Amino acid sequence: MSDIWNPWHGCHKLSPGCANCYVYRRDESIGKDASVVTKTGDFDLPLKKNRQGQYKLTADDGVIYTCMTSDFFLEDADEWRQDCWDMIRERSDLRFHIITKRIDRFEQCAPPDWGDGWDHVTICSTCENQDRADYRLPIFLNLPIKHREIICEPMLGEIDMEKYLATGLIGHVTCGGESGSKARPCDFRWIQEVRRQCIRNAVPFYFKQTGAVFIKDGRTYHIERSMQMPQAKKSGYSYIPGTDSADGIVYRLPERNELFAGLRKSGFRSGFHLSAKDKEYVAEKGIETIRSHARDFVGKRLSAENPENDGKQTPMKGHPVFIAQHATACCCRGCIEKWHHIPAGKVLNAAEQEYLVGVLMDWIETECTGA
Repeated sequence: MSDIWNPWHGCHKLSPGCANCYVYRRDESIGKDASVVTKTGDFDLPLKKNRQGQYKLTADDGVIYTCMTSDFFLEDADEWRQDCWDMIRERSDLRFHIITKRIDRFEQCAPPDWGDGWDHVTICSTCENQDRADYRLPIFLNLPIKHREIICEPMLGEIDMEKYLATGLIGHVTCGGESGSKARPCDFRWIQEVRRQCIRNAVPFYFKQTGAVFIKDGRTYHIERSMQMPQAKKSGYSYIPGTDSADGIVYRLPERNELFAGLRKSGFRSGFHLSAKDKEYVAEKGIETIRSHARDFVGKRLSAENPENDGKQTPMKGHPVFIAQHATACCCRGCIEKWHHIPAGKVLNAAEQEYLVGVLMDWIETECTGA
């Protein structure tokens, strides 16, 4: 459950994510200028009471999303903000969630008794592209905040936030596409990549919505507003560590011929081959021993929900199976998702592990026989 508290309304566009702002769209549809910032009738909502003298907002309402038709750190609201902080302080029984594109104004806008943060307040910094991530997130991580979240919505490009997630200071990441008639495309690959980064760093991830223009597997889909959130939910790509949340993702393993044809077209993958020494090792040990080694490597290094050192766990040399893993994109969970469609974030079951072993052995046998 959740509720919304909008103490003021109206905002000023700041960065690329603001271009098609939903507040501007809605206001324009009723002849209103969204750039005019005004206090609302709900300014003191956290303190409002019903006829029985009880607060209208209670802990049962869940998260209180704050300032959703403006920005809590907007310059125009400087004279009103302290009153809001006072109400937030008084209502420590509620959980307030503040989303901002102006995290660089946080220090000058924080209340004097903020200290190292308030337990019941979550601050969420947006970053719609790599440029905004690299500007806002370093600032965000250096602020005295107890609960931090990141939201990439509208997501306008691929974002590498691995180094920021690796700090352990980010509690949650949300990604989603853009809605509206002028929506810019959102590519599912961008969603998957941030999700993989979250998995590697054990950070919960929420795929909120597809957006109106959604690209998947090279195809562009135009999705009605009413279906954008349901389609994202149906995908199963939201992720909570340790809950087997990825088990519900539906996927299709590639046909073996299709897979190897694609690998041959990859300059990187097709560059791997067994050396004469590797082939001698296979002949000496026997193919079934090599198969048992492959099972061992897949089981111990790849099968976990979040394998240790994922992306770095497979050496480039030292064993024929290692070479085969790089040649067939079975070297890490990211490559396995990209090439074999097995979702990152799920524990590999026996059938999935045996499939990967089969791919590795097919490649090794082909290398050894020259077939």
